[in-house]
Amino acid sequence: MEVTALIGPAGTGKSHRASFVARAHGLQHIIDDGLLIREGHIVAGQSAKKEESAMAAVRRAIFADPVHAAAVRSALLAECPVGVLILGTSLHMVHRIVDALDLPRPDKVIDIADIASEEEIRRARRIRRTEGKHVIPAPTLEVRKSFSGYLVDPLRLRPRDWERSGVVEKSTVRPTFSALGKFYVSDTVVGAIAERACLEVDGVLAAFRGRVDMESGGVRLGVDLTLQLGRNLPEVLRGVQLHAKARVEELTALNVLSLDLVARRVLAAAQPPAAP
Repeated sequence: MEVTALIGPAGTGKSHRASFVARAHGLQHIIDDGLLIREGHIVAGQSAKKEESAMAAVRRAIFADPVHAAAVRSALLAECPVGVLILGTSLHMVHRIVDALDLPRPDKVIDIADIASEEEIRRARRIRRTEGKHVIPAPTLEVRKSFSGYLVDPLRLRPRDWERSGVVEKSTVRPTFSALGKFYVSDTVVGAIAERACLEVDGVLAAFRGRVDMESGGVRLGVDLTLQLGRNLPEVLRGVQLHAKARVEELTALNVLSLDLVARRVLAAAQPPAAP
């Protein structure tokens, strides 16, 4: 297997350019911050960006946890890639990663300073320092599956001439160990947002009892509804599910695993709805 290393200090834009570098060298797989990524899809691993401290993040990134390392080694055996791009703050860090994953030492080493200008590196460091943003070389829809409750934003990039590939979507996240503090939304607020989103759909007269069940991968919601008489009820309910799911995910950054709706009453529009 061909191993290529992309090295540079933290916050200098390695993850930002990882997809382009991989494509330029004919590689489909990237190992970055504890994750094995294949062409934008997270195949295995746990992200260092979900750890509670910078020290724990480093240990996650170098696969110090034997269970974590074993899971990624197994995925690499199943994937059988011809090559892989490994990101690290130094060549020593990359050596720690390949040793933990039973991979050969790098055949090629690329320094971030060789592919990014001084101004681009300064800008990347400024964004990291002032906004706490970290890049994951995978699309937002993919990243949100593993980062429910984190602020995840899409980042669409068009490469420069030397990169010779199409537009690539990446994601930015703000880890819990960011100096900017933690982001938290209470269950009560999530339930209220779900109820309000249901009321925004034509044909819903009232929404009650927003139920919230938080899980590691996201949230499961339940809402009781009063619907308007004379409407196509299955169509209204499908519309409510789609709209409320999108609104909750947009406003809370949570991944909505399910949204269960119960039509408790069907009333004429002129009747004042009341909680059942």
